Formats: sequence, structure tokens, C-alpha cells
Amino acid sequence: MGISGILSKEFGIKEEYSKNIIELIEAENTIPFIARYRKEMTGGIDDQVLREFADRLEYLLNLFKRKEEVKKSIEEQGKWNDELKEALEKAATMTEVEDIYRPYKQKRKTRASVAVEKGLQPLADIILAQQLYEGDIEVIAAEYVSEEKGVKNVKEAIDGARDIVAETISDNAELRKILREYLFDFGHIRSKLIEDADKEKAPTYDMYADYAEKISTIPSHRILAVNRGENEKCLKVSLEADENAMLTRIEQKFVKEGSITTHIVKEAAADGYKRLIFPSIERENRNALTDRANEQAIKMFEVNLRPLLMQPPLKDKTILGFDPAYRTGCKIAVIDKNGNCLETTVVYPTPPQSKIDEAHEKLKKLIEKYGVDVISIGNGTASKESEIFVADLIKKLGRPVAYIVVNEAGASVYSASKLGAEEFPDFDVSLRSAVSIARRLQDPLAELIKIDVKAIGVGQYQHDMPQKRLTDVLDGVVEGCVNKVGVDVNTASVSLLKYVAGLNGAIAKNIIDKRREKPFKSRLEFLSVSKLGNKAFEQCAGFLRIQNGNNILDNTGVHPESYPAVEKLLKRLGYTDADIKSGNLQDIGDRLPEAEVKKIAEECGIGVPTLRDIVSELKKPGRDIRDSLPPPLLRSDLMSLEDLTPGMELTGTVRNVIDFGAFVDIGVHQDGLVHISQISNKYIKHPSEVLTVGDVVKVRVLEVDSKKKKISLTMKIGAQTSQKSKEQSVSGSKRPESDLNSMLEGLKKKFN
Repeated sequence: MGISGILSKEFGIKEEYSKNIIELIEAENTIPFIARYRKEMTGGIDDQVLREFADRLEYLLNLFKRKEEVKKSIEEQGKWNDELKEALEKAATMTEVEDIYRPYKQKRKTRASVAVEKGLQPLADIILAQQLYEGDIEVIAAEYVSEEKGVKNVKEAIDGARDIVAETISDNAELRKILREYLFDFGHIRSKLIEDADKEKAPTYDMYADYAEKISTIPSHRILAVNRGENEKCLKVSLEADENAMLTRIEQKFVKEGSITTHIVKEAAADGYKRLIFPSIERENRNALTDRANEQAIKMFEVNLRPLLMQPPLKDKTILGFDPAYRTGCKIAVIDKNGNCLETTVVYPTPPQSKIDEAHEKLKKLIEKYGVDVISIGNGTASKESEIFVADLIKKLGRPVAYIVVNEAGASVYSASKLGAEEFPDFDVSLRSAVSIARRLQDPLAELIKIDVKAIGVGQYQHDMPQKRLTDVLDGVVEGCVNKVGVDVNTASVSLLKYVAGLNGAIAKNIIDKRREKPFKSRLEFLSVSKLGNKAFEQCAGFLRIQNGNNILDNTGVHPESYPAVEKLLKRLGYTDADIKSGNLQDIGDRLPEAEVKKIAEECGIGVPTLRDIVSELKKPGRDIRDSLPPPLLRSDLMSLEDLTPGMELTGTVRNVIDFGAFVDIGVHQDGLVHISQISNKYIKHPSEVLTVGDVVKVRVLEVDSKKKKISLTMKIGAQTSQKSKEQSVSGSKRPESDLNSMLEGLKKKFN
């Protein structure tokens, strides 16, 4: 089966689509472009699946290339045969290919290679054949004793031949696959605490001090945990399996009972297993486990990053960015509705200065001066004290103001970056952080893409991941989000433009230089940008928007290649030139009879998927797809950990989704954990099946541990709590559920 056939089967698509996708990728089309503008050729596969397809295609291309290299090498040795040809054709992984090549690969000096140099290969062949049922092997071995070759006696001859047999058994591809799979299916991974481990780091790995779990079922996060413990020299990690069962499988394949050499083959099998096979397949299984865990962890970064980037922007609000700190003071920046910084300052409401009254007065004047609507607080150091201060400040204001705690991960990275210095050359580094904290509430996508995606902090063990793979995947997520939303070519930053399909940093800078001369009025003007050729134009044109341009279509996701089809469509549906110019096309869906969709698409020279996309775009030119998502949860009051009691119902925002659950911000500074078992009444394999970062969810408090600052939450309907707890949740709370809901409803009305 060829590559297109393999991918067709694996992804459950027609081979026609598989071939088309391969051709489109090989023609250097970008994933966003293929997903959005070549649906007829792909069957409408979305960009996430296309990226997986592209990854798998790359693996298969490398696999087929390696097969050719192995074949050529074995042919050059004169050992190629039909059996090897069949085995290589069936090999589905790089590991299987390397197993086949193993006996023919030039090795470093081994006990077996030394024995071969001494002329003991023929004796090893006799022993392994096990066809002698009478006689004495010592007599046969005596023929291979040679002072000249370094074989001093019969024992050395047999020992050397045994080493060759052990390596021959170890190099058998079929056997290695059997034993590797047995170890994975039935073996265990074990970890033990090293006695002289670092006393500061060792307590982190108490759970794994004497730990064992089946290899086949160990979750990815535990694999990464023991790996880190091993790397930090706190844990000794090993794989274990039933040795007798493994040896039985070796003997079933290689041992023939009754021969005078049978006992030597058994000895060679046992020696080869302990010395050669097990260390090798243990390493291969450890690598496979780590690769699997890394991919799962990277997948969680991907799953968490996408909704974080796609959070709805808080439009048309004046925002005060609040970057908390202790000794150096809290940095403040006010930005207007367009993200321009209006004023900055520093206040000291937190210890050790605790100048609360002075900070109140300073911020009250700023809020009144600029009509601040929302305060965006970073969740870093001193965030809790800052949140308490802001909640108290809001009570004293004469106008309605809300606040929200935002994830400030990466804000310091941006502040110290070249880009941060270019945007605000006269600002102190910490003041740039305050601007970033405000802007990431106003437009999360536009602000977060300025930061190295690995610094955003939406996963686990990010520094343990293969960094190139992590970067490639996360950059793909950013690219996907940017192109789904679309970019205003006349206002977007270089950071945003460089993620548009077909563009790079250099072309993005050239676009900005060109628009400084004169704002773009038509997509066709993109072709005048230096280094933006026909191919780049094809890829990027549909994702770049022009507001108030010469053509209303330039402010939609309709690609210029489809403009003639749009003209035919609009005339076919009875729209006048005036309708088109004014953008009065909201009723286009009503004018398009469902029964005639296919016919009209053919008349316009396009496919049905493209027709439907065009209609969707024409209904709302210039729309932002993020506006249809739930808005961020704003607050005007604050609870403390002590206010929480079992049974209390709250509304929170999902901050992080991990393998064993999700962390939810419920407005007490400390995020609560919803364990995977408490997410749904139905069985789920992974929290990401139900939750994504940014989701606003209803939760109930299960347990509060004030000493450890741990909050256990549930999302299950009808979660069990005692009657006493239910009574406490109303009488003991400063903010009962009814008050909370009332406050939230008021805020929703204000900000929607």
C-alpha cells in the first residue's frame, strides 16, 4: 500500500482526498489555506486534522526513505533476498525497520565480532543449527582451536561461538518485536528513591519512592514525573517483566530439543537476553513511553492554548492594567478602547509599604479621569493582596467597575523583549507588563502572540519536552487561530501579520512599511509589497481584511479567486449593485433555496462547500468569530479561602486542563481542582472531552484544606454533601449563591 493509501485508511477519508492533500502540501500550500479554501479537494477536513495528516505524512516519507537506505545497504553487502524484501515492506515503524537492519549494520567491537574475527562463525552455525544428535561438541570445537587466531583451547572456541549465537538471537527482528510487545503489555515500570538523593528535591517524589505500575496503563503525566525524578538523580527507574516467560518465547523460536548443542543454545539465549536483548528493549520501551508522554503533554498544551488564544476580546472598554508586586510597588497602565496607553503610574498598596489609602486616591482619580470600565489584574506575585485591594476600591467608586484576574504568564518575557522595547521605548520594563496585562483582556490573541508560546504556561513539564516539536505544534496552533479570526492589514502588528498564511517576519515588516505610505484600499495592492509574490498572495489574501476598502468583499473571508463567482451568485439571487456596495446582504441565506444549492454552485463555477462559506461571510462582513463565544467572567467582589464551605455553589473560569482534571478560578485567588472523576456524571477518558481553557463553569465545593491551600470541586449534578454543609454554605458565606448570581447577572447586562 502506498503512502496515500495508508493515510486514507488511518484518517478514514477517501484516497482521492488523501492524494489531493499530499499534492497540496508538496506544492507548499499552507495548512490554513488548504483547510479554508480547498475544501472540495480535501472533503472539508479541518486544520487540526490536516496538521496531524501532515505530521504523519512526514513520518511516512522518512520511513519509506529509510527503507530504501536499508535495502541499498543490504544489497551492497550481497545479502538481499525475498524474505528481507517482504519483511521490509511489512515494517510499519522505524523501530521495525531498524530491527531488520540490525544484523547487517556495522557494529562497534563486540564479543561476537571478536569471535567472528577468530574464525568461529562456522562453529556458531553448527551449534545454532542443532542438527547433531550424537557425538561430542568438544571434538568438533577442537577443530577451531588456533593459537594464530587467538583461540587457545576448546573452551574458548565454544565460548566464542556461544557469543555469536547470543548476538544472532538478539538481532532477530521477529523475536525482538515479540519480546518488546510482551514487555509493554505485561511488564511493569518501577521507581525507587535513591538513598543519597538531594534532600530538597527528594520530597517531591515521595509518591514514587517505592512505586510500580503496569507499563501499558501508566498515564503520561506519571511517566514524565518519574523521568524528571530520574534526571534529577532522585529516582532509579527500571522496567520489569517475567524473565521465565521471556526466555520461553526465545526458546520456542530458537531451541530444538535433543541435539548435543541444545544446552549451548539455551545458555546463549539466557546470556543474550540478559546482556543484549532486555537492556535494548527496555531502552526502546522507555523511549516509546517518553515519546507517548511527550506527545500527550504537547497535545495538552495545544488543547489549552487554542481556547486561550480564542477568548472573546473585551471590546469598547477602557481597561486599567494592574501588575501586582510587593516591595517595588504595583505597576498601573490605562489603555483606551483601541489599546493605546493613556497613562501609567505605580502604587504601593501591598506590603511592606501598604500605602492603601494613597493608592485608593491615585487609582480613583485615574478611573474617573479616563472612565475605566474594567481592571485587569495579573495573577503573579502579590496577586491575592492586589485582588483584595481592588475589590475594596470598587466598593468606594461612584461608577460601576468590574475586575478580572488574568493569566500573566509571559508578560515579563514580553516586557524585556525587543518587541516590547520597540513598542514602548520610554517605558520601564515593569510598566510594559502592566500594558500587556490590560491588552490581553482587551484582545487576548493580538497580545499573546507577541510572547514565545512556550512561556504562556498552559501545560505541564514544558521544559522537559522536545523543544522543537513543542514549538512547531504551538506555532501551528497560533497560526490556526490567527487565520481563523482574520487580520486587519492596516492595523495589525508585525507579530500578528507574520502568522498569516504565506507571510513571514520580513514580509510583515514590508506590509507595515507600505501601509505607512498609504493605507491599503484593495487586496490587489498586496502584490505591490516587496517579497510578497503570487504564491504568498494566494496563501494570505483571504485572511487579510481591509475595513472601509474599495470592495466590501475585502473585509470578508472570501478569497479574491472567488470574487467572480460572488458576482455571479449575487446577480443570480437578484441583488443590485447598490445592495452589494452597501453590504445589505444579510438575507442572502433566505434567497438561496436549499434544493438549488448544488445547481447554483455549478453555475458559479465553485463547489458547494465554497458556496456555503461565501454565503456565511456575506451575511456578516467583517465579523469576528470570537464574538459568538461566552464573554470573560468579570467580578466586583472577592471571597477568601475561609469563606468556602462544602456544598457551596460558585461560578468559575477554567484556567488549565491537565490529564487528571482541571483547575478552576472561583474568585478566591487559589484555583480549585476538579478531578477527572468529578467533571461529569458520564464516563470520560480525558478532561478535554468536556472542558477547555476559558470555559465559564458552575462548580460545587467538595472540600477545603486551608493549611495546604487546596480546594476540591465538583461539576457533577447531584454531588453528595451533608445537610449541615448545605446550611453552612448559605449562612456562613459572605456572598450566598443568590447574591452571587444576582451580581453576575447585573455584570452581564452591563458588559454585553
